[in-house]
Amino acid sequence: MRYLLKQSLKAISKFPRYCNMSAEMLNVIFVLGKPGSGKGTQCDKLMQEFSQCKHLSAGDLLREERKAGGDTGNLIESYITDGKIVPVQITISLLQKAMEKLQAKNATERLVFLIDGFPRNQDNLDGWNSQMTGVAKVQQVLFFNISDEVAIERCLSRGASGSGRTDDNLESLKKRLKTYEDTAGVIEHYRQQNLVTELPGELSRDDVYSRVQAVVKSLLQST
Repeated sequence: MRYLLKQSLKAISKFPRYCNMSAEMLNVIFVLGKPGSGKGTQCDKLMQEFSQCKHLSAGDLLREERKAGGDTGNLIESYITDGKIVPVQITISLLQKAMEKLQAKNATERLVFLIDGFPRNQDNLDGWNSQMTGVAKVQQVLFFNISDEVAIERCLSRGASGSGRTDDNLESLKKRLKTYEDTAGVIEHYRQQNLVTELPGELSRDDVYSRVQAVVKSLLQST
C-alpha cells in the first residue's frame, strides 16, 4: 500500500502545479519559447477570452520608455547606443510599474499578467527573484516548444508577409536562437518547482490554445 501511494504521488508530481491566485501579490505567468513559437498569438487569444489576463512584453516596455525620454528613457538609449545590454533592474522595474498600474485600474478583480519573453537567462531570473520576491507570485510558466527549423520558417514567412520586424531575417534569427539557449536554465528552474506547462507549439493555433486555455482557466478558478 505504501509503495502504491508513493508511486501515485510520484506520478502526480509530474503534472504542473496550479497555485491559488494571490490576493496580495501580483499574479504572473511567464510565457517562454523560441521566436515564432506563438507566444504573442496565444497571449492575444487569452486576453480576448479572459478579462483578467493582461499581456506585457519586456521588449515593448523598454522601447516605449526609450521613446518617452526622461531619465530612464535616456539611460536606456545610452546603453543601446553603446551596444550594451540594458540592466535587468530597469527591465524589471518597468514590468513592476506596468503591472501595478494595471492592477490599480482593476481593483475589483485580481489580474494575471502574461509576461512574454522574460526571464531569458540566469541574470534575468536572479534579478527577478531579488526584486520581485514578496511582490509577485509566479503561478505558471507556459513553454511553447518548437524546433529551430520551424522557428526560422515561421519568422521568415512572417517577415515576407510584412511583419514590420527588422529581426525577421535569417542572420538575426540565428543570433536570436543562439541567445535563446540561455532560457533552458530558466525553464529547468521552474520545472523543478513543478510550474512548467510544456506545449507542442508546432500544432495548429487552435490545438495549442485549447491546452493553454485549460491551464489559465484552472488558475482563474482557484480564486
